[in-house]
Amino acid sequence: MREIGADEVFKLKECLIALAEHHNKVSVNFRGCYPKTPVEKTLERFVHELNDGKAYIAVIENEEKAAGFCKIDIDDSVGVLEYLVVLEEFRGMGYGAALIECALDRFSQFGVHDIDVKVADGNDAVSLYEKYGFKMNAHILRLSR
Repeated sequence: MREIGADEVFKLKECLIALAEHHNKVSVNFRGCYPKTPVEKTLERFVHELNDGKAYIAVIENEEKAAGFCKIDIDDSVGVLEYLVVLEEFRGMGYGAALIECALDRFSQFGVHDIDVKVADGNDAVSLYEKYGFKMNAHILRLSR
């Protein structure tokens, strides 16, 4: 596992596409409409946030392929685990745990004690977060017209 810079963000494209496919398959509310922002725009945002020092991204590679990654943001004293993705073919190998531990270590380095993560309804990743002490804090209700 290693930190990546803005010049390597393109390596995450396959993970973001796989995340979209996963959400479209399992999500109660996102099925068929995830993501709202095109993957290329998300990658551009990652580049800007890394260049501005507003984000940190760690990647796990398997034979030079991004098997998974996590992206964190720190806003004042609150941390946001914005992305934690492991490609399906690499699940069950401890990559998710390694990425979440990396993110938690990084938050600790910044003195962050409050960490938010949003999980789409229907995503079984909730159990991973709960193992690390995350608890349900809120339900977000949205009306889309």
